[in-house]
Amino acid sequence: MNKFILAVFIIMSTVSAAYSQTVVETTTNSKSDVETKGRTIVISPPPSAISPSVGSSTSDLCMAGVSGAVQTQILGVSTGEMVRDQNCERLKISKTLYDMGMKVAAVSVLCQDRRVYDAMEMAGTPCPFLGKIGEQATNEWKNNPGRIPPVEVMRTKEDVQERNAKIGAGIGGLALLLLLL
Repeated sequence: MNKFILAVFIIMSTVSAAYSQTVVETTTNSKSDVETKGRTIVISPPPSAISPSVGSSTSDLCMAGVSGAVQTQILGVSTGEMVRDQNCERLKISKTLYDMGMKVAAVSVLCQDRRVYDAMEMAGTPCPFLGKIGEQATNEWKNNPGRIPPVEVMRTKEDVQERNAKIGAGIGGLALLLLLL
């Protein structure tokens, strides 16, 4: 019987040991210093200054549209204007006069351009002078040199674009200066 009780005791000890729970409590104290360095990259669409479309609905106006734009990261400027083509106007007026049978008047309009005046002199057919033509016109031009058309420096489309680029660069430089201040 002792052996039986001993066997039951051993079995009970084993079973209770198998089902026993152990609770362990721990406390951890820690200190840490964290230094973080980062870089943020913002991807955004590029700024855009859009040049205005300057054009005419008909080609019979003797005007040309010129536009330009300058863009910085902060400020964008665009401009446009119409440029008058005086040579085109002279040709249209001259053609209209010629079509009406007024040939001397048509040539006289063209002779307001120094290039035409010089070309007519070189061809031996001087420009009309107050209704006089030929040798009489030549004498009148010699007697009145102040009435000879002056040499014109014509404004071209490229001149206007260059001027607009300079203005845009000045505005861009000003914007950059404001950013630096």
